[in-house]
Amino acid sequence: MVPGGALQRGGGGGGTEREKFTDANRRRMPSELSLIGRRSARQFPRRVARTRCYPSREGRRDTVAVIKFLLWCILLVVCWPLALLALIFYPIVWLLLLPFRLAGIAVDGVFDLLRAIFTLPARILRGPRF
Repeated sequence: MVPGGALQRGGGGGGTEREKFTDANRRRMPSELSLIGRRSARQFPRRVARTRCYPSREGRRDTVAVIKFLLWCILLVVCWPLALLALIFYPIVWLLLLPFRLAGIAVDGVFDLLRAIFTLPARILRGPRF
């Protein structure tokens, strides 16, 4: 008997071996299913959401914002006139640099399009993914 009472070989119980095997697999976790019959991952796709081992972009963005605020607070304590000037000029500098950021996004999009065009024949020849 397999742990979890999944599959019994030999007599007992109704139904064919195939029915017993599929009924047992419905109750198993996907990680256990990959061990049955030594099937590869392509033959038996996982249906569970994969967790990320790295923080999301929103988490990093929040962390950077907190660090910037703490540095500004230190600057406010050490030299308050400079901190107030930074508070006033930051939005102006951000507005001046905005066209360069938009140009960078457009150039990145062009490079992604070119990469997709050049790799299209290889992706077609590779066939469907499972």
